[in-house]
Amino acid sequence: MQKVYLDNAATTQVRDEVIARMQEALAQFYGNPSSTHSYGRSAKTAVEKARKTIAKTLNAQPSEIIFTSGGTEADNMILRCAVRDLDVKTIITSKIEHHAVLHTAEELEKEYGITVAYVDLDEVGNPKMDHLERLLKQDESKKLVSLMHVNNEIGNIIDIEAIGALCKEHSALFHSDTVQSIGHYPWDVQTISIDFMTAAAHKFHGPKGIGFAFIRKNSGLKPLIFGGSQERGHRAGTEPFHNIVGLEEAFIRAYEDLEEETQLVGELKQYFIEKIQQEIPDVVFNGLSGDMEKSTYTLVNVRLPFDKQKGLMLLFHLDMKGIACSKGSACQSGSNLGSHVLTEILSDTELEKPSLRFSFSKYNTREELDYTIGVLKEFAES
Repeated sequence: MQKVYLDNAATTQVRDEVIARMQEALAQFYGNPSSTHSYGRSAKTAVEKARKTIAKTLNAQPSEIIFTSGGTEADNMILRCAVRDLDVKTIITSKIEHHAVLHTAEELEKEYGITVAYVDLDEVGNPKMDHLERLLKQDESKKLVSLMHVNNEIGNIIDIEAIGALCKEHSALFHSDTVQSIGHYPWDVQTISIDFMTAAAHKFHGPKGIGFAFIRKNSGLKPLIFGGSQERGHRAGTEPFHNIVGLEEAFIRAYEDLEEETQLVGELKQYFIEKIQQEIPDVVFNGLSGDMEKSTYTLVNVRLPFDKQKGLMLLFHLDMKGIACSKGSACQSGSNLGSHVLTEILSDTELEKPSLRFSFSKYNTREELDYTIGVLKEFAES
């Protein structure tokens, strides 16, 4: 049976170079980065080198990069500390954000009595700028806008420059969950009015359990986790040195090969779009995922012309054929609930049809896509 992995938006295959770098770190550089002896100093030097590497690529300052366990912790840290430390009274977000943002905002509403406002979306899932502006003007309370750059389910790309400029105009803080775009798109934080960003290494061929937050200098945020003085006092706990150097290696490779891999993966997506439309003519692309210009080059979200009963067996059938994909965010695995993103933007009739997310990487091939679409076609005709 052929094995095809098309769930790269959930997590990616770790690069061989990353594995080798982590193995070396585990075997040879096992000192605690906070220790003052030579073992600790060697580890600390490597941690700070990784921080500088990331900062230079993003055009940030090293002190603005804080290592975390991943995107979820980084989102929680930023939202919680903004409410606690910066007197944020209103969080403006959307109903199709990652649950790391949505659930955190909901809990903050309960704990602190803040207001959570949701910006209206258009028919394909993009935030309506006029409504966002109205929400920013609504009252004089301190506001934080949290809108993800690339939606993890439908691939829409927001106009982050325009949103950042609007937030600045109205003296609002701006946070973006950039987990699906760091490692896949170039960034210059000096040209975008953004205060906070988040990243996870496993989205760009690095290890799980490590990521970082970009926190603009002099933000005023205090620690979420207390203990030692690691991460310049922002996050207590012994640094996972092997994961940090793995993140750095994946980050370096992602940006060294960015142009080549963007073209390669983009061509795979374009091929998939054309091929599936040819073989299953009634297929529909959710959000803007079928638009090569307005969505990320890494994924498509397709609505298939099957009835609800048949759709219930679809993921199981694909898995039995060796094909890995997703009906939504992997962060909801084990849940029987449908995609909150699609529920928000599709009609009840449209939701009757099964939708799947296929996400691509440099390790995929056209032959794998042919096989996948062939399996889907066979299922459609059975």
